Amino acid sequence: MSATATAEARTLLHELTGRAPAGVWSAPGRVNLIGEHTDYNDGFVFPFAIDARTVVALGARTDGRIRVVSTFDKTPVEVALADLDALFPGRRDEVVEWARYPLGVAWALLDGRDAATAGVDLAIASDVPVGAGLSSSAAIEEATASALDDVWGLGLDRIALAHAGRRAENEAVGAPTGIMDQMASVLGRADAGIFLDCRDFHADTIPLGFAAADLEVLVMDTRVAHAHSTGGYGERRAACERGAAILGVPALRDVRVDDLPRAQELMDDVTFRRVRHVVTENQRVIDTVRVLRGQGPRAIGALLDASHASMRDDFEISVPELDLAVETARAAGAIGARMTGGGFGGAAIALVDRERVGEVSAAVTSAFAAAGYAAPHLFTVQPSDGARRDA
Repeated sequence: MSATATAEARTLLHELTGRAPAGVWSAPGRVNLIGEHTDYNDGFVFPFAIDARTVVALGARTDGRIRVVSTFDKTPVEVALADLDALFPGRRDEVVEWARYPLGVAWALLDGRDAATAGVDLAIASDVPVGAGLSSSAAIEEATASALDDVWGLGLDRIALAHAGRRAENEAVGAPTGIMDQMASVLGRADAGIFLDCRDFHADTIPLGFAAADLEVLVMDTRVAHAHSTGGYGERRAACERGAAILGVPALRDVRVDDLPRAQELMDDVTFRRVRHVVTENQRVIDTVRVLRGQGPRAIGALLDASHASMRDDFEISVPELDLAVETARAAGAIGARMTGGGFGGAAIALVDRERVGEVSAAVTSAFAAAGYAAPHLFTVQPSDGARRDA
């Protein structure tokens, strides 16, 4: 899916510099199959990289400056590498938001290193939908991180590149997200999910078997935009930290399903429901991997459904459009469906028989029209490889 983005990034860099790129790198967005808001609680997640990618075309400079431009905003943003420490995090608001992602990655990579590194021009294009919950931000971060790591000769492994992306998002952008998105973007493999322990960053590649089972992952983008740097996400994270403190554990990862009755006695209803979502979602991730290994992908539908109900009722991060998409897809024959991503908008996914994708898509489109909602953007995604150099 990234051929158009590659051409756009190359063209944009040529328009900026008058030269062909020294190299082209790309990184994918991701779909989180299951495991939402568990990552920053030291829990388990199970995403896969998708075949929609962000492309970075890079041109070399010799003046120690970094200049970024994108198809989102063709006005270049330029700063001396030595000045990045002055910008982030305290003066980040002086930088237009989209540019904080690549500049923040450069800042994170250079932390503690010689800022006299050779400068770069970066042109960015993407076919990862923005605001759909498919982690367009991590795709920008990891494409940028891969490019700069190569060109600057930093020699970092993929886990370190993921950490740089997360730091950029947390501190340069100001979004209090976990590390799942960045890890999925760098570790993705074709036809596989990444079973990630967010405490020690151990990752297992788990075959999904969707193709062999004639299944497709249908993304139902509600077109209700969300933003992680706004209040709802931070409030949920604070509630999780509060719940862990009440229970006397380092993180909600350390709470078992059997501990929930005691937890309910100790905290207010809202905090308890936030805790219950994370604890049960962790268990659903573990169960999904177990079921995939033992029974195959057609047996995970009930776990996807239960995950959505928990996000809707306990974590309260769904919106009516997401609920309608999920309910309609199920009624039209999907094996299972759930919202994906941070919530408050974005996309839902449905696991659907290949021959029924058209039928389910038509049902969802009709339901949105009947409800008076804007038409959703519906498309399928394939589990794909992670960040890489393309040219």
